[in-house]
Amino acid sequence: MPSAAPHTLLQHAIKPIERPIGYVWRGLIAASYPLRGIYYFLRHPAYYPLFLSRLLPLSIMSLLVYTILFTFTFLPQYAFLVIFHGWGAWVNAVFLVLGEGLVIIQGLFEGFFVDECRVDVFDATLLDKNLADLVASHRILYPSAPTSVKKLGKPTTAAVYQPWSLIQIIELIVFLPLNLIPYVGTPAFIIITGARLGTFAHYRWFKLRGLDKKELKREIKSRAWEYTWFGTVAMLLQLVPILSFFFLLTSTTGAALWAARLEDEMRKPSASGPTTAADDGAAAQYSTPVVIEEDHPDSPPPPYTDNPV
Repeated sequence: MPSAAPHTLLQHAIKPIERPIGYVWRGLIAASYPLRGIYYFLRHPAYYPLFLSRLLPLSIMSLLVYTILFTFTFLPQYAFLVIFHGWGAWVNAVFLVLGEGLVIIQGLFEGFFVDECRVDVFDATLLDKNLADLVASHRILYPSAPTSVKKLGKPTTAAVYQPWSLIQIIELIVFLPLNLIPYVGTPAFIIITGARLGTFAHYRWFKLRGLDKKELKREIKSRAWEYTWFGTVAMLLQLVPILSFFFLLTSTTGAALWAARLEDEMRKPSASGPTTAADDGAAAQYSTPVVIEEDHPDSPPPPYTDNPV
């Protein structure tokens, strides 16, 4: 018994900081997924055509946007900010111009030209993680194809990765002036706008699972802290000129990797515990789809292709 006393004292000493440490750890894990997505995407050359066919031209357009902004707006804004910020004005001026460019790019290109490509990346990553049953009820799949990207056929339901959000663009505009505040303004702008961005990270996953609006809101609320830090890192990557569209895809890959881990965790209890009616329903939802061979008379149409812009 005396030997247990130090252990008990240690538990009491650690208990007050367990919760803050838990929050920090959860935030770090969520924030790591956009970075994991970069590594994963680069290690899978099958994903490259998705970027080259559509996002490469858009990356060139973003280069033109940022070139014009930095040429004509950076120096006037820097001259204004230096009055209040002193030597640190250039940092805020850079992020201010990057934020302005992001507003223009999202308003003109992102929601209309990129979303379909992000759906393909997300679904292909789920296929790589052995979650074909989750995707099969929403699009035609070709199991005999050599890569997960080529397995993707035409969607059979509405395929949206992130709904176009006017509110998100308005928030970007409204919170841009935060960059005028010395030291804390730029981090506040990134975190606030990143929190909104993070709430869309798993929109595609929720739709694949067939969640309604109430269930979707409940899921987002349950991981609001994690989505904030995922979105913050994703926002930082989106502010990188020229590569912003590439990082859109890699952040999508990271979101899919995260969704795959959560999906596996959700399925584990039903595999180990006693079978219930709810478990039977879940099993039916994720049952193995019937595969139609491509040379069969009732085979589906040719694989869906994403035409370049």
